[in-house]
Amino acid sequence: MSDMIETPESEATDAEPTTRMNMIQAINSAMDIMMERDPDVIVMGEDVGYFGGVFRATAGLQAKHGKTRVFDTPITECGIIGVAVGMGAYGLRPVPEIQFADYIYPALDQLVSEAARLRYRSAGEFTSPITVRSPFGGGIFGGQTHSQSPEGLFTHMSGIKTVIPSTPYDAKGLLIAAIEDNDPTLFFEPKRIYNGPFDGYWDRPSQNWSKHPAGEVPTGYYKIELGKAKIVRAGEALTILAYGTMVHVCAAVVAEAGIDAEIVDLRTLVPLDIETIEASVKKTGRCMIVHEATRTSGFGAELSAIVQERCFYHLEAPIERVTGFDTPYPHSLEWAYFPGPVRIGEALKKIMKDA
Repeated sequence: MSDMIETPESEATDAEPTTRMNMIQAINSAMDIMMERDPDVIVMGEDVGYFGGVFRATAGLQAKHGKTRVFDTPITECGIIGVAVGMGAYGLRPVPEIQFADYIYPALDQLVSEAARLRYRSAGEFTSPITVRSPFGGGIFGGQTHSQSPEGLFTHMSGIKTVIPSTPYDAKGLLIAAIEDNDPTLFFEPKRIYNGPFDGYWDRPSQNWSKHPAGEVPTGYYKIELGKAKIVRAGEALTILAYGTMVHVCAAVVAEAGIDAEIVDLRTLVPLDIETIEASVKKTGRCMIVHEATRTSGFGAELSAIVQERCFYHLEAPIERVTGFDTPYPHSLEWAYFPGPVRIGEALKKIMKDA
């Protein structure tokens, strides 16, 4: 895969020491730093304590910060989030983990009816400064119960932010910003790229972050502002809007096709950086949207509407969407469902046909 995705320079100073991290290590570092800086930060969830989480994202935190600040919960997602909301209302800053995003639905009421509305309902007297971490997405042979992408459901709910990083550098900076934010944030972690970028070819040797520029992560504190997209590849021919794993798949496809595409990594879906999207599409005149989630009512539909409303007279071709299908996530047909190089390549040919 091409190393076209560059590490941003504005969030950390050049003097800051760095080290190689994968995304799991970067997320762990963010929580560790915030627990050192703020005694009100609490980490909680299923197996996050001694075991360190199923992906080891919380490894070592309980040993360092103690059992009262990093602790296991019962297997009850509604209980995890409900307790976190109460903790936040009383001044703590919880970071609950939902083990897989597929399990988040039992907590929907606590997230939408309680966390997202607490500031509004109390006229600002109370807030809900919780950051809900949850691995999401496919590409790991997880089948229908370990591969879902539910982000579109939550972007529809007012009062809650949605963050999706695509690199270790971004994961650490965005997670720190989310933990410091005084309103609830869903921090969806694309587990297919926990250990390295993915070009979409499941049968090729896997890559790791140690050889990628965005795997070089400052060891100390820094944060990335929520609501700011990142142009990971500048171009003039068309704009590709993506987030999470799809940023890397799109980058690889564009590099192989030799198309002068501009790739915009959204990083946060709510708040959304509409200005960057609008400027890019008006410059290129074409727009393609790529995400893993199902097509109908996926976040790509909202992006398409925004582009149509704001850039209509600049568009030189219809907007293209490459997404998952409107089915449960299949196990045996995972790579037909997954928006991989073949489907993205076909969409590129279609949108560039008359260029």
